[in-house]
Amino acid sequence: MTSASLTQSQLHDRVASASRRLDILETAYETITVPQLVSMRAQTHGSTIAIDIFERGERITYSEMDRWSNKYARALRAFGVSKGDRMAVMLPNRIEFPILWFGLAKLGAVLVPLNLRYTPREIEYVLSDTQPKAIIVDESVWPVFSTIDPWPQAIDGKRVILVGQPSHGAAATLDDLLKGVDDSPVDEDIRPDCLLSIQYTSGTTGFPKGCMLTHDYWGVMSYQRVIRDLQPYKKYLSAGPFFYSSPQWNLLSSYRQGGTLYLAHQLSSPLFFGWVKKFHIEWCVLPEPTARELIAAADATTCLKQVMQTDSWNPDTVRRFRERFRVRALDSYGMTEIGYATLPAHIEEMEESGSVGIRAPFRALRLVKEDGSPTQVGEVGELLVKGRAIFKGYWNRPEENAAAFEGEWFRTGDLLRRDELGFYWLVGRKKDMIRRLGDENISAREVEVVIREIPEIADVAAVPVPDVERGEEIKIYVQLKEGITPADLRVERILEHARARLAVFKRPRYIAFTPALPRTTSSDKVRKHELTAVSDLIAGAYDSEEKRWR
Repeated sequence: MTSASLTQSQLHDRVASASRRLDILETAYETITVPQLVSMRAQTHGSTIAIDIFERGERITYSEMDRWSNKYARALRAFGVSKGDRMAVMLPNRIEFPILWFGLAKLGAVLVPLNLRYTPREIEYVLSDTQPKAIIVDESVWPVFSTIDPWPQAIDGKRVILVGQPSHGAAATLDDLLKGVDDSPVDEDIRPDCLLSIQYTSGTTGFPKGCMLTHDYWGVMSYQRVIRDLQPYKKYLSAGPFFYSSPQWNLLSSYRQGGTLYLAHQLSSPLFFGWVKKFHIEWCVLPEPTARELIAAADATTCLKQVMQTDSWNPDTVRRFRERFRVRALDSYGMTEIGYATLPAHIEEMEESGSVGIRAPFRALRLVKEDGSPTQVGEVGELLVKGRAIFKGYWNRPEENAAAFEGEWFRTGDLLRRDELGFYWLVGRKKDMIRRLGDENISAREVEVVIREIPEIADVAAVPVPDVERGEEIKIYVQLKEGITPADLRVERILEHARARLAVFKRPRYIAFTPALPRTTSSDKVRKHELTAVSDLIAGAYDSEEKRWR
């Protein structure tokens, strides 16, 4: 578990020192809202580029971001958006997106980001759930958005603002709203406990759930990220859609340091190393498959100073990456609901152990068994977390909130173990989730509900299949109704049904037919562990990407 270069006593002293440092930094924290951070950084780093969306050739300085977000806030207020109103935003990575987020923050309104790959069914669900006062839509997704018919009750379809070229059916364009609007500061009472965003994240009950995130959440979380880093960095790289929480986290982390965030539309392993070199990137988040490709690259010369792992790399990859680039690849544990629960202890000898670190500032952690009793050192248990500025619960989900919280403690649904020194290891997920690299957490139940709509299907079970490039792929086991055979239901028809109702990343890749799904005798629940307890999960299944039976 630990390196032989440190005795247990020495390691204990190092951990105690790291814990004291985190306690001191926690005490030193000064409460700040997002508008205060934006305005403060405009004063201290006004001419520095705050964010560079390089694939579109769009960039903005800290000073310009402050002025333009003022302008956006005033324009939206004139459009009728007030403090506390929700605003749905469906945009790709373009400069308007972060400006809008900060403008809404100054106005006291609430951002509801929509995944660009949502189908009309999924868009309608989120709109019905949040009842936004207005909706901002990119020209590229307007054709999908405009097919919603009828509109959710109590939502005016004319309250849509288009970003881009005018289109039939859109009530206004963002450019129209901004005409003649000044960029003077906005007078609004924004407090740390004010809601700033509702971030939708998949759950085990089907449709995604909206995490209610306050200004204090974003302030504490960005401070946690500063604590996590070894030093301030000037050049950050984030590869992923801004409607996910991670790029938003990365932007505020860069803001804390006065750096520049280079934002790519999505992760591209072939292009990633080129971006790192071209923009002299010092810090980035890195999936393990991309890290392995970088290790194999001919030229190891970069400006990288630190990378953060996603999905906990193999310890051998951590070692090889450090040897190749002389850069430490650190790991931690967090989720949208709680920000960070653990952070690296910055003890080099522990970096190849697979640990996700020690307790993060502002967080108390507890591991419990199935019966709720505490685990012993080394035992696996579900992680419960409490502390300042975790999320305020799920939007419009009182029953799920009651199940998710045990008093002040949030039940993560993830299984971890802890050693006697306070290091944590992520073991697995209790929740029935399928996770792709990045932020694509997919509810197995949502996939099952959609596929089960096909009349010939009696039941279906969705399970994860390990995948080197994507982390996990989706496989469905289909149980047909009595008298129906696989010849009566073509796999293409199942896939057509999925394409019409599920976003691209939620569609199953593998399909297998089974005479009967294994079930428990007591509750008749599907025993999914039996479905995945085979040596080759794709043998005999139809591969929708390769269009063949495996």
